[in-house]
Amino acid sequence: MEHREYDLVVFGATSFVGKILCRYLVDQYGTGADLKWAIAGRSEAKLGALKRELGEAALPMIVADADDIAGLNAMCLQTRVVISTVGPYALFGEPLVQACVQTGTDYCDLTGEVQWIRQMIVRYEDQARSSGARIVHCCGFDSIPSDLGVWFLQNEATKDFGEPCNQVRMRVKAARGGLSGGTVASLINVTKEAASNPQLRKELANPFSLAPAGHKSSKRQPNVKGAQYDPDFGVWLAPFMMAPINVRIVHRSNALQGTPYGQEFLYDEAMMTGKGLKGRLAALGITAGLGGFIAGAAIKPTRWILERFVVPKPGEGPSPESQKSGFYDLRFIGQTADGRTLRTKVTGDRDPGYGSTAKMLGEAGVCLARDVRNTDRAGGFWTPASIFGETLVERLKTNAGLTFDRID
Repeated sequence: MEHREYDLVVFGATSFVGKILCRYLVDQYGTGADLKWAIAGRSEAKLGALKRELGEAALPMIVADADDIAGLNAMCLQTRVVISTVGPYALFGEPLVQACVQTGTDYCDLTGEVQWIRQMIVRYEDQARSSGARIVHCCGFDSIPSDLGVWFLQNEATKDFGEPCNQVRMRVKAARGGLSGGTVASLINVTKEAASNPQLRKELANPFSLAPAGHKSSKRQPNVKGAQYDPDFGVWLAPFMMAPINVRIVHRSNALQGTPYGQEFLYDEAMMTGKGLKGRLAALGITAGLGGFIAGAAIKPTRWILERFVVPKPGEGPSPESQKSGFYDLRFIGQTADGRTLRTKVTGDRDPGYGSTAKMLGEAGVCLARDVRNTDRAGGFWTPASIFGETLVERLKTNAGLTFDRID
């Protein structure tokens, strides 16, 4: 790949998140200088309009359609890394993964679709190992803050205690910013699939569904499904919508790294809703709202109403001002087998679904193109923590507005 023309190509550059990502790359790295990159998508006219919007007339563009495998292969052969923002990935993502695997091209995306990731691993991991393609899903808000947040905490625990924590809990202390239309479409699609597929429902209930075969724990994994009081944080909790994907990515990271967190490692996530009666009522309200959304998305008539009148559509999103005013604050508490505890936090300076996700995805792509040598990480399906680790943590802290800190 050292002879390929570009370091990376942004596929789906004219999508809502794709545009934010391209603006970030222009502002952070310029075009055609140190980092050589191009934009790609199916509409030449829209790509041209994006170049004008970015003020970068010389930015290279590649026309390729998500279901044209020959065109995707040709695009992949021009670049070291492809960043994809084209979702729902279960509907549109497989041909690009196939093309990257066939051409030995590295790939990252922002999917949170558990069932699709599992399908891609089953279908293409052996071929990716042979071709040298490194495939890294979940490089946005789901699941970089969770995955690298656990990695950071465990590194600190090993320094302090000489061993990792055998249980870690993540709590969303605060956040501002909505889910993207693409994320909502992905959630609706997986709910629709699960409603008619008992095997998929069973898989979605397994916290180790993305881990390699044979990796599991004999201990029951904690899972916040309703309003629950957390004595360690002194607040009420509600289910966190991103927990189903984040938990599975963290367990896969543990397995791919040789179980440094321990074979019986426990992990769960939830949202803090506050103290006292007000916090309890908020937790009950969020639980009811999530339950209603899932139930509505599973039934065709109510799903149509949700898609038509309620949820944002793919391509829709907040204004730049709203993106800048967004943020998130995630708290982690780890406990060793003998009861010692460590607290850390991860914060982001933009809304999680758009501004911060675009910056994390961009830095993951640059990191894959520049920092991770094939001799260090071979072809296959990786997670952010297992392939990037400290290198991406430092990039995110320096460039992307994230912090990784201890709470003493």
